[in-house]
Amino acid sequence: MLTITGPQSRFCDGISRRSWMQIGALGLGGLALPEILRGESGSGQVGQAKGIIMVLLPGGPSHLDMYDLKPDAPTEIRGEFQPISTSVPGIEICELMPRLAANAQKLTFLRSLMGFKNDHNTHWCSTGWESHPPMPSSPIIPGYPPGDWPSLGAVLSKQFGPRVTGVPPTVDLSSVDPDARFILRTDPGQCGYLGAAHAGFQVQAVDRENIMLNGASLNRLSNRRALLNSFDQFRKEVDRANSSDGIDEFHRQAFEVLTSPRLAEALDLSREDVATKARYGLDGQYPGEREGKTLLDQFLLARRVIEAGARCVTLAFSRWPFGRMLTGDFNWDWHRDNFNEARGALPLLDLGLSALIEDLSDRGLLDEIAVVAWGEFGRTPKINTNAGRDHWPNVAGGLLAGGGMKAGQVIGSTTRLGEEPLARPVHFQEVFATLYQQLGVDVGTTQFQDLAGRPQYLIGDHKPMPELIG
Repeated sequence: MLTITGPQSRFCDGISRRSWMQIGALGLGGLALPEILRGESGSGQVGQAKGIIMVLLPGGPSHLDMYDLKPDAPTEIRGEFQPISTSVPGIEICELMPRLAANAQKLTFLRSLMGFKNDHNTHWCSTGWESHPPMPSSPIIPGYPPGDWPSLGAVLSKQFGPRVTGVPPTVDLSSVDPDARFILRTDPGQCGYLGAAHAGFQVQAVDRENIMLNGASLNRLSNRRALLNSFDQFRKEVDRANSSDGIDEFHRQAFEVLTSPRLAEALDLSREDVATKARYGLDGQYPGEREGKTLLDQFLLARRVIEAGARCVTLAFSRWPFGRMLTGDFNWDWHRDNFNEARGALPLLDLGLSALIEDLSDRGLLDEIAVVAWGEFGRTPKINTNAGRDHWPNVAGGLLAGGGMKAGQVIGSTTRLGEEPLARPVHFQEVFATLYQQLGVDVGTTQFQDLAGRPQYLIGDHKPMPELIG
């Protein structure tokens, strides 16, 4: 393991120590960065899309208060919000999301998602499979292979390798706070049976002013000259010998991540122009939010990182701070006070998600970058005695955009009270099959070996959706 020493610094305990960076500790959960980059290089991507941004809404967002309102249902079902018209005649969504409504021609609203368990777990949102090993407060769901399922990002890493030198194929922007990870239950960039080489590169995004890459500060990574000086002697020795002894090609890629400014600059929002930051609401005042903070910067970071060359970028969005509702933090698990929670969260989601989609479109990237936003299940049609909605795995909603998929439509419907899928039930694996196809991966033929040596298809028997790619 190579350790790079830096300038003298003083820690909060008053002890003077040298700052340091270990390449081998920069990966997800302590995995070696060279291992993350050791994935096989792909040979020719055939799909239209070059990348995907996955927006997770952990906790279970309410389909009935977002994309599938029931204004004619009884009071105990319909709730407090009214539907509004969108830019596509005949499509209506919640009044708290006017910006998404104005961009409906770029979107597909899914109203009949199915296939879930009553399991607070975004595992399926990342991998396309509901089966998983036992996790904290999330019992085992049998059916997973040895090593567990890989995330979509890990599959892209395995299939194609890095898209741009110096940028990991899959990047996870979600919080590393234990309470937040308790809600996610699994890392969005998890490698599963594909191995550590394809784990997501985990960026700890604390807030706009303090972005860390597992202990290496943004300023440290941005200081290309200092890093190059740190590597200078080592590189001279390698060059002098005209040999790669002690450093293989994937270590070279690890060095590129550290010595190239590309990823660090993508994570540096001070480089973004004022007008773009304003589009994402980063210049706004939010006195109603705790400490006046939001997680809106995650949407802009996602655009910058995907534009820098990542294949898959994942973020988990909620009000700030993302964590357990029982401890006073925020996610989408609104068992009580559903409508006041929605009044706080939905306008922020509306702002950030619409800004992301508009920005990608204006930059000519929307056809190349797919966007998906969803959570682990829907909410009960009947409002409970605490003015909340409980878990409802029978049906949920979601949103898709970009990636060469058809847009300006609603797919599926639910029964009169929003209890079950009615027209065109959509299994979530169909969505994964569609995304994989658009990203150049044929789910009908692509197989990888699990840790027992058995070949595994990526997504069951489900096929891509003709409504999106026909």
